[in-house]
Amino acid sequence: NKQKQRMSQPPPPSPSWETLILVATYLDPKTLAIASCVSKSWFSSMSSDNIWRPILATHFPSLATLPSAAADVAHRRLFAMGHAAATHRLRRPLKPGLSLSDLVFAVSISTREGEVASSVRPGNMLTADVSSLGVFRYSMRCDGAVLREGVEEEVRVTWNVVLRGWRGVFTMMEREGKVGFVAGGEGWFSQELPAPGCCSGAVKSSVAVDLKVVVGEEKSGDGVRVEEVSVGIMSVVDWRYVGVEDGLRYLQHFLLPNNATYVCKNIQ
Repeated sequence: NKQKQRMSQPPPPSPSWETLILVATYLDPKTLAIASCVSKSWFSSMSSDNIWRPILATHFPSLATLPSAAADVAHRRLFAMGHAAATHRLRRPLKPGLSLSDLVFAVSISTREGEVASSVRPGNMLTADVSSLGVFRYSMRCDGAVLREGVEEEVRVTWNVVLRGWRGVFTMMEREGKVGFVAGGEGWFSQELPAPGCCSGAVKSSVAVDLKVVVGEEKSGDGVRVEEVSVGIMSVVDWRYVGVEDGLRYLQHFLLPNNATYVCKNIQ
C-alpha cells in the first residue's frame, strides 16, 4: 500500500524561473549551455541577457561593448560567436601540401647590357640550410659577369618558384632599381606579396619577400662580381622571417590552387 501511495503522489513542482535565474548566475558557460537543453522554460531562463552580460564582459569585453547596431543580438549568441572565433584562432593549421623537394628556386639579376648573375636550385639541395635556420630563407652562390665597380646601373631582379615538372610557377619578386655595385657591398630589394585567394590581385598579404645581393671583388681586379644571393619570406607585422611550413602554406595557394588530390596526399 505504501508503494502504491508513493507512486500516486504527484511529481515535485518545477523550480520557478526566478529560482532558475538565481542558480544560473553561479554556473559557468558550459554548464549553462547544458542546462538550457532541459526544457523550453529552462532554455528561456538560462538565455537571459542578465545572466550572459557579465559572462560576455569577462570573457570577450570587446564584444560586450559593441555599438548599438548589435543591441538586438542576444548576449548568449555573442558569447557563442566569440568562443567559436577564439577556438578557430587556436586551431593548429594543417601540414602544408608542399615540401621543399617539390620546388625549384630560380633567381636572375640583369642590367640593360645583359644578365649579371643567375642561380637555379632544386629545393632538396636547400633543405639542410633552410632546416638549420628554421625559417624560410636561403642563400645561393653565384658566378656572375664582371661589373664596373661603383657605377650605378638599372638592375632588374626576379625570383621565381617553380613546381617540379613545370606544373606551376609563382613569381615571388620582379623589381627594378638603380644599384651601384661595390666590392664587399650589399644590395637589398623587397616586395610585399599578394594575399592568397580570390582577392590576391587587389589585396596585399601580411608577408613580404626580400632579396639580398652580396658583391665581391673580381680576382683579376678589373671589376666586381655578384657572389651570393639570399632570399626569404618575412612577416610585415614583426619583420621576422616566417617558418618553413608557413612559407610552404603560402606558396601552395598559388602553386596548387585546384589540385586537391595532390594536397591531401601530401598532408597524409
